Amino acid sequence: MKHLYTRRSLARLLGIGLAAAAYGACGSSALADTTWPNRPITLVVASSAGSGTDLLARELAQRMAVELKQPVVVDNKPGGSGVIGTQAVVRAAADGYTLLYTTGSNTVMAPALMKNLPYDVTKDLVPVAQTVEGGVILHVSNDLPVTSLPELVKLVKANPGKYSYGTWAVGSSGHLTMEWLKRKTGMDLPHVPYRQTNQLLTELTTGTLKIGFTDPGAPLPFIESRRLRSIAVTGVVRLPRTPDIPTFREQGFDFEPVGWFGVLAPARTPAAIVERLGALITRIQNQPDMVKKVAALNVQPAQAKTPAQFQAIIQRDLQMWKQIVTDTGITLDN
Repeated sequence: MKHLYTRRSLARLLGIGLAAAAYGACGSSALADTTWPNRPITLVVASSAGSGTDLLARELAQRMAVELKQPVVVDNKPGGSGVIGTQAVVRAAADGYTLLYTTGSNTVMAPALMKNLPYDVTKDLVPVAQTVEGGVILHVSNDLPVTSLPELVKLVKANPGKYSYGTWAVGSSGHLTMEWLKRKTGMDLPHVPYRQTNQLLTELTTGTLKIGFTDPGAPLPFIESRRLRSIAVTGVVRLPRTPDIPTFREQGFDFEPVGWFGVLAPARTPAAIVERLGALITRIQNQPDMVKKVAALNVQPAQAKTPAQFQAIIQRDLQMWKQIVTDTGITLDN
């Protein structure tokens, strides 16, 4: 009996010990979540200082710092189509103190275009919040006799190889979008990559280049002065500064993906922190004065309102861009 009593006592003690350990683990995790943040947060920006991405990130960082009562320090790490900045965050501690501010092209297009990335976006990062979005704009020179996307397709198909189109880089969203359109319509339209968007816009205004894609913000002075004609924008909604430009979908071409910006964190960042950050960033982006600030850049608050919705958009866009890259054979690998 004494031996049996001892075994029962040990079992009881062991059960109590395990329960205490489990409680302690949960308690420490909860404590970490409730005390976060208690020191500065680093927001890594996968773009150079002064870029549109950087401006959006700094505006967000200032407002986050006020809400969280901790400094939010912007750390620019440009280069490699976002690879340098992204890799820095992937390697950081998953504690909610290192975040990534980046673009859709860096997040969902780079994996499609480069086979040997040093990380896996779907495994090494967790989506926190999609911040803003804005489609790329398709322009034509004023001397080209078209005013809509269907008219452009008709003109190019009637004159195979006569025209070319420009974008700001090989593998850019403008490049892949036009290659998608070419496959859908059968257009013969060579690509001309430019090193600078301003050079592309200048050649569109002089008529040296007849067709070109740009981001939503750079062409605003050219659009407003009517030095070129803008005929279509990707995505499903029109842009705030250029509401007269119809979408691809409105003109019969169902191309849903749109350029976006967002915040991601290292994988395994505590879910409670991700949820709190996601709700905070979404609330900030929808503040009326913030909406006005981003509208000045011709972008708008994003569709996704939760980390789960942002995750769904990333998965959708990854699949679509990978399919376009497979179909066209475009790559950034050496």
